[in-house]
Amino acid sequence: MDKDEKYKIKSQKQKEKVDAKVAKAQIEKGVMIVITGNGKGKSTSGFGTVARCVGHGYKAAVVQFIKGKWDCGERTLLEQHDVPFAVMGTGFTWNTQDRSLDIEAAESVWQEAKKFLADPQYHLVLLDELTYMLGYDYLDKEEVLNALKNRPEEQSVVVTGRGAIRELREMADTVSEVKEEKHAFKAGVKARKGVDW
Repeated sequence: MDKDEKYKIKSQKQKEKVDAKVAKAQIEKGVMIVITGNGKGKSTSGFGTVARCVGHGYKAAVVQFIKGKWDCGERTLLEQHDVPFAVMGTGFTWNTQDRSLDIEAAESVWQEAKKFLADPQYHLVLLDELTYMLGYDYLDKEEVLNALKNRPEEQSVVVTGRGAIRELREMADTVSEVKEEKHAFKAGVKARKGVDW
């Protein structure tokens, strides 16, 4: 038997396995995806999912915790496609250095997030950097978990940020851990517009 024939047989067996798994996965519901870890690309992955959603003609909404109101390529693009954004606006916590201001800002934008999470018109809601709000105790954990649990059945949600708490991981349908192996910034390379932000 030559290489091509072996490859074809191996591929056919793999196809049969995949087809069987696809046939078995028949539950239709919105999913919760948590993208966490210390590596770069968590928000980027979340925004890629929003772009995919909008590209299929569905409605999506975005809530940005931690991030400030500075220029954001994703927001600039997606707002042109009627994607609403709620932005915490205070920026990184090490910039404000004011816990009470950060909590107030987090609670304010969380009110917008709750509206998105209760509205069945949104096929997808991205809660970018939500993990920090729970890790820093800026938001009531039970309230957040209940809003996620009780969202419309067909609505999917993506939660990003480092250090996702156990309860988020357990509740999620999919959890991805992004591991940092190397980062340009640590070598003194400046964040690049259109690539890093």
